[in-house]
Amino acid sequence: MKGFFKEIKKNKWNYLFLMPAAIYTFVFGYATLPYMIIAFEKFDFKKGIRSPFVGLENFKFFFSSSRAWEVTRNTVLMNIYYIIFGTVVAILLALLINEIKNKYFLKVTQATLLFPFFISWVIVSYILYSLLSTDFGIFNSILTSLNLQPISWYSKPEYWRAIIVIARIWKTAGYSSIIYLAVITGIDTSIFEAAAIDGAKRLQIVRRIILPMLMPTVCILLLMDIGKMFYGDFGMVYALVKDSGQLLPKVDIIDTYVFRMLRVTGDPSLSMAVGLYQSLVGFVLVFTSNFIVKKRYPDGALF
Repeated sequence: MKGFFKEIKKNKWNYLFLMPAAIYTFVFGYATLPYMIIAFEKFDFKKGIRSPFVGLENFKFFFSSSRAWEVTRNTVLMNIYYIIFGTVVAILLALLINEIKNKYFLKVTQATLLFPFFISWVIVSYILYSLLSTDFGIFNSILTSLNLQPISWYSKPEYWRAIIVIARIWKTAGYSSIIYLAVITGIDTSIFEAAAIDGAKRLQIVRRIILPMLMPTVCILLLMDIGKMFYGDFGMVYALVKDSGQLLPKVDIIDTYVFRMLRVTGDPSLSMAVGLYQSLVGFVLVFTSNFIVKKRYPDGALF
């Protein structure tokens, strides 16, 4: 106990900065756990968590819905696309940034790549509208100038999974590349020098040294993303698509479906049931994928 207080005193400012995040995590991650019981109740605002118990009726409501498979499929597919292409783009950006030797140009490049991450999805939706608007959008203006037929993007749901994935990669890939860049810059430079002396070309160094050393970090981040496979980016989808009935069949995810269900029914029990379903599946996915990775590639396992 004496050592504990000594550690706190020694790093008091670090722990002080950590405190808001720790409180937030405790309140919203742990203090709310008892309220998961309402997933099995017919929630009454007067009775709170002591509402009448109904078992799995709330889960039946969701899984018997015609939209259950559709929103689950959309959520999983868009996350798979983002995980695959987002990871590849982030690694490529990290490799390219690592090749920049001019410090001024490096700072400008990093600032440019990081900037989209700090733009809200509402602003991104307006940028996207300026690109895809049927009458005044840049893309349709280009098509018209090439004597091609303009596309009514906002009434063509088949394009929107790709559009949303591309928008998310554009917004987050620069930020994600920082992690990979930190790993690359942390590699002992003597390894690169030894490889260069032995006649290794730059692409060989990337393939034989950098990528293998990146793999543990890639695996860990992939495992964390797999745990969120059944969670979609609500802010992104709702800002870009809103309640467009034409586009929802291809881009409606579990999170937006739950929001609409809560808004229409006013019953938090149904929303909690779907949220619990997401959490349980994510829990199973993390442990299963971690077990497989631990067997095949122990360095990339979370635990």
